[in-house]
Amino acid sequence: MKLKDKVAIITGAAEGIGKAIAIEFVKEGAKVVVADVNLELAEKTVEELKSLGGEAIAVKVDVTNPDEVNAMVSKTLERFGRIDILVNNAGISIQKPLLEMALEDWRRVIDINLTGVFLCTQAVARVMVQQGRGVIVNMASSLGFVAIPRRAAYSASKAGVIGLTRELAVELAPYGIRVVGVAPGWIATQRVLNLAKKGVVNEEAIKMMTPMGRLGTPEEVAKVIAFLSSDEASFITGDTILIDGGYVSYGGPI
Repeated sequence: MKLKDKVAIITGAAEGIGKAIAIEFVKEGAKVVVADVNLELAEKTVEELKSLGGEAIAVKVDVTNPDEVNAMVSKTLERFGRIDILVNNAGISIQKPLLEMALEDWRRVIDINLTGVFLCTQAVARVMVQQGRGVIVNMASSLGFVAIPRRAAYSASKAGVIGLTRELAVELAPYGIRVVGVAPGWIATQRVLNLAKKGVVNEEAIKMMTPMGRLGTPEEVAKVIAFLSSDEASFITGDTILIDGGYVSYGGPI
């Protein structure tokens, strides 16, 4: 097991990619804190993790609220005594044209996707510094590298996560803490599939622009994060790994 007896906090872990990460971590032997703004859904995920033989707790957290972030850290330490891994997965996307985007929409996306990473990392890093080791994984996106319409706030926030990951890796390396990012492309979460059914997302066009010809799965993202969180990736820090089937590399038809 790659993560045997490691203690991991995963934000936004009640559903989607975050839940897939929690399941993969439990399978690899980790003890998991399912941190999510939706406590009821987080508790359901914890029950599922326990049915797999894992040890997990649910914690309610709004990653934009410093008090709730600090409480998340305190509850983790009370239960498990340490924090080995933080996965900053919580995030949202508001899809509007630039000319129609309200300032409150912009701020909400930046606050959750970028400031939330800062707050959670700062709180957990204070613990990891005392421990002399730890791993922090930040969820970026392929849209932090390339642009599509109606994603101004989301793309800006994820590009910010990529830059912040580099900075944190340099600053925290002397304390034995690795910081890495992952940048998924189009992943077949329930949310994306629902958007495709509504015609908001053109699934066939996405497949055509992805050299591997398909969407990724949450499980594929989770396995990469499990590897990066493990000692097998002990010399990887500062980088953001694309998990996109070649989407960012594709230059379009000649």
